Amino acid sequence: MAPRKNDRTESAARSTRPVIPPKTIYRMSIYMRCLQRLKQNQIQTVSSEALASAAGVKSTQLRKDLTYFGQFGTRGLGYDVDQLSTMIGDLLGTNRLQPVVLIGAGHLGTALLSYRGFEQEGFELIAAFDTEPHRERDRPLKTPVQGMERLTRVIRDHGVKMAVLTVPAAAAQAVANQLVDAGISGILNFSPSILSVPDTVMVKNVNLAIELEHLSYFVQQ
Repeated sequence: MAPRKNDRTESAARSTRPVIPPKTIYRMSIYMRCLQRLKQNQIQTVSSEALASAAGVKSTQLRKDLTYFGQFGTRGLGYDVDQLSTMIGDLLGTNRLQPVVLIGAGHLGTALLSYRGFEQEGFELIAAFDTEPHRERDRPLKTPVQGMERLTRVIRDHGVKMAVLTVPAAAAQAVANQLVDAGISGILNFSPSILSVPDTVMVKNVNLAIELEHLSYFVQQ
């Protein structure tokens, strides 16, 4: 079957995007938060040295990271804060609200659903799903909790590409399979389970126990 026009356009757009290392993408997110603080303080320009210091990196590293945008900035003045934050936001896809779904409305899931800061960062939790959608929860939720049978339909109807997974380890892989089949290409996994997904799907694991183990090693030195 021939690809649709929109498919070809999206494929061409992806092919023109620079291939940026994951560590650089992570630093871009840090730069964005530093720029947001500068904007709140009505600062219009920032030097590479000042921005690098605020982000906790060397200025040479920052300038290298920003070369992915080409040559810009004014010698002696630095970077325009609004321009740079817009460019990074376009790269990260956060200059417009991106729909996200959450699966697993237990204690952690409901805590995430209650956090309203996602929209400020460019993400909208449009729906949550659980095997017990009508179970009484310990706090009122603005985002509706639906049954798992609705998951695929909602993802496809809203063009959702990202999901947050907060289910028990025993259910994680099965749910991940359902998400991939529905068209999800990015999963933020809070489950203590390593997921097996196609190479076209990105998984970011958030394991608090592992992070605490890393801290434990250093505090014992």
